[in-house]
Amino acid sequence: MYAILDIETTGGKFNEEGITEIAIYKFDGHKIVDQFISLVNPEKEIQQFVVRLTGINNKMLQNAPKFYEIAKRVIEITKDCTLVAHNTTFDYRILSTEFDRLGYDFNRNTLCTVELSKQLILDQPSYSLGKLTKALGIPMTDRHRASGDALATVQLFKLLLEKDSTKAIIQDFVKYHDQRIEKERLQKLIAAVPKDIGLFYVHDKNGKILFLGRGKNVKSEVNKLFLKETKRALKIQERAVSITFEKTGNELFTRLKYYLQLEALAPKYNIKKKRKPVLNDFNNDDFIILEKGRETEEHALILIENNQVFGYGYTNLAHQENNIDILKAVLTPIEDKELAKIIIKNYLNNYTVQKIVRL
Repeated sequence: MYAILDIETTGGKFNEEGITEIAIYKFDGHKIVDQFISLVNPEKEIQQFVVRLTGINNKMLQNAPKFYEIAKRVIEITKDCTLVAHNTTFDYRILSTEFDRLGYDFNRNTLCTVELSKQLILDQPSYSLGKLTKALGIPMTDRHRASGDALATVQLFKLLLEKDSTKAIIQDFVKYHDQRIEKERLQKLIAAVPKDIGLFYVHDKNGKILFLGRGKNVKSEVNKLFLKETKRALKIQERAVSITFEKTGNELFTRLKYYLQLEALAPKYNIKKKRKPVLNDFNNDDFIILEKGRETEEHALILIENNQVFGYGYTNLAHQENNIDILKAVLTPIEDKELAKIIIKNYLNNYTVQKIVRL
């Protein structure tokens, strides 16, 4: 069962709009089985451009019911229905905002006829309701009034149901209020990530890195990111298409790689923090820092030479570690030596590494 609706509002700031008119047609897939149409007193002024667009003015709404007076009827007619509208994001947001003001949690699954039309009615110059219905020969009366727009949407949706011959496309485009599809998608991303210490990279549909994260348990950190409800986290969740990861084996390498790559990659949704400067230099002698590697018997090494960080890498062969020329060939050189020095020196000032070998 579907509840096909259209809402007219006062206009104004985001989430501060008020409803001026609402029309809901309960549709069983074949015919309209119930309907509710009403002007609504928004208890606020209507923007003048909206008055010109809809013809609805403040005087018309003086004796109209306020939203709380029609809220029960809206709940009843939409119960167990999927909400359908042309740009459902707008109408559903407006309804949810009004119910939030009443302290009621209004949750419905939704379908958008704009999104469906782009899948099922291809190559249209415009997918606005007025131009699309005209192109399809769907009659429309009272454009920009709730009842007229909602009735046109009913006819458009009926056509879309017929065009969906596999009966799969429309089902695939349902947005569940409990976000079950979104949760399943994120769970699949999490499942591929290990529990090891290291870094993870969240990629968008083009492979671009949106976010760089780190942790002693990468899977746990990704899970935490996907549970957050901040604006930044929600944007990452929405755009995440794949996750890659890199094991580091130890906390020092995790920090070193994280901050070096954060500087080099500049992912869109990372917040860069200023790091404390080095309080004092390395000792003048050359040395190697040895830490736990990614696998058993593997070492993680950082070479300090001439008071600078030469490079870092992994080895499990003693002759590589004991021959400085071979070791330099194995290690990955570091370009941002000052940043690397800050990270390593601050770490050595606060933590104990596995071993330091003087050269």
